[in-house]
Amino acid sequence: MNKNPQDPRNIVNMIDFHNGHSFAAVSQVEAYWDALRQGQLLPKRSDIDPRGIEAALEYTFILERIAPGVARMRIAGSHLSDLMGMEVRGMPITAFLTTHSRRRFSDMMEELFETPAIGTLTLRNETGQTQGRMILLPLKSDMGDVSRMLGCFVTKGEILDDPCRFDIENIQIRPITTNQPELDPVPSTPVMQTEASAPAKSDTKIAGKRTIPYLRLVKSDG
Repeated sequence: MNKNPQDPRNIVNMIDFHNGHSFAAVSQVEAYWDALRQGQLLPKRSDIDPRGIEAALEYTFILERIAPGVARMRIAGSHLSDLMGMEVRGMPITAFLTTHSRRRFSDMMEELFETPAIGTLTLRNETGQTQGRMILLPLKSDMGDVSRMLGCFVTKGEILDDPCRFDIENIQIRPITTNQPELDPVPSTPVMQTEASAPAKSDTKIAGKRTIPYLRLVKSDG
C-alpha cells in the first residue's frame, strides 16, 4: 500500500467532504428533537437544552406562533443574524424569504402547526450563489398547545447579499409518527344464543352465558 503523503491518491478532497456534510446540522437537530419525544407525538419547548445541540447552535432557532401563518423568532443562532446583517430575534421567519415565496411558506407553516408535521425546505438566494436547507419541527408549549417550533437553517456558499433572502425550491412535509405500542383490540362481547339456535332444554342447562350439557337417566325395562 502506498503511504507517500505526496501521492495524490492519499490526499482527501476537503471541499468534497465539506459539501457532502455541510447540511449535517439539520440532521443533528432533527435527531435531537426526535430523541426528546420519547415515543410521544411532540416534545415540549421546555425540554430543549442548548447543550444537546451545541454543535448546531449557530444554525438553530425557535419560533413562536403569533397568528395563523405567522411566527416570530424567539431565539436565533448567529448564522441567521449573519444572513440578515442584523439581530433577528423578534423578526418573522418569513423575513428570510423573497416576497413571492412568503405566502407559500406561511401556508406550509400553518399546516405544520395544525397537523402537526415536519417540514423540510430547499432554498436558494436571489443571485443563485447560496443554497439553503431548513427544517421545522413542531413543539408543544407548556400549556400543551402546538405553538412553538424548533428549526435549523444552514446555508452553503458565500453570503454576498445583505440581507440575504431566499426563494423556495422545494418543500417536503412529513407526518409525525409515534413509537407507542398499539392497544390490544377490545374482545367482542359473546353473543347470547336465541331460542331458535339454542339446544333443547331437555338436553342442556343454561348457566349464565355458558351452556352446560348434563346426562339424562334412561329407564330400561331389562
